[in-house]
Amino acid sequence: MTTIIGIAVSTTPLFFASLGALLTEFAGVLGIFIEGFMNMGAFLSYFFMIKTNSVLIASCLTIVLCASAGWGLARFVAVSDANPFIVGLAVNLAADGLTSTLSYAWSGTRGVLRNTTGLDMARFLPFFAYIAIGCFAAVWFIAYRTRVGLRLRIVGASAQFAAERGFDATRFTAGAWSIAAMFAAIAGACLTFRVGAYTPGGASGRGWIALATVFLGFRRVWGTALAALFFALVERASIIAQGLNVLSGTVLLGLPSLLALVFYTLSCIVKELKKGKEGKHEV
Repeated sequence: MTTIIGIAVSTTPLFFASLGALLTEFAGVLGIFIEGFMNMGAFLSYFFMIKTNSVLIASCLTIVLCASAGWGLARFVAVSDANPFIVGLAVNLAADGLTSTLSYAWSGTRGVLRNTTGLDMARFLPFFAYIAIGCFAAVWFIAYRTRVGLRLRIVGASAQFAAERGFDATRFTAGAWSIAAMFAAIAGACLTFRVGAYTPGGASGRGWIALATVFLGFRRVWGTALAALFFALVERASIIAQGLNVLSGTVLLGLPSLLALVFYTLSCIVKELKKGKEGKHEV
């Protein structure tokens, strides 16, 4: 039982990040910004926790700020007609620079910030694990059992068709990006709470792995959950193997990202093959 809880806790950050990536995929534009909001959430949750001495208040404040930023980002893309991919990359870079600047201005260092409150942050992680599972269930229900979810998926399939049906596609996209930023921020907060300190760049590529889980899970809610669990198990196995000196540390640390790239490439190949077969049948 302890092992199962440990696996669930270690998977929680990737669960939340993958949910955010899935929602943006439903809206038609994959959230490249997930990594950036994870790093931002990791820093903000630590900052607010130090100031308030409360994990709950810190989490809520982080969620509100990052969700608002996600909504504003989507509105900016809609108004300026900017490339969402480039904007997402810019957010990732800006998050690293902003957290580094704020960290130095606040604490005088750009390095690791340790917990000085004496509060055991890790004990809240099982609670976040239950919330993550509940969020998967909620997203599944909303996406496939409600009118809002149907319209969101229609927007992702064809914004023009959505406009013809009489509903505003940008509103659904902004909502999806806002919630995705919120989930990414929670994921970053869980990383901070797990180690009991803020580590610069703590996401360590998990935002990109979250994008891969969407494709490995065939853009399905529970498929994405299983893919996130798989990558979390790979990460856990690589840590254990590193302690056993089976392979070099560099190879083991890069293993989850390598597998994410491989599976993402394979999913794209499978998708193109299916399109080719459908085209032949139409002819």
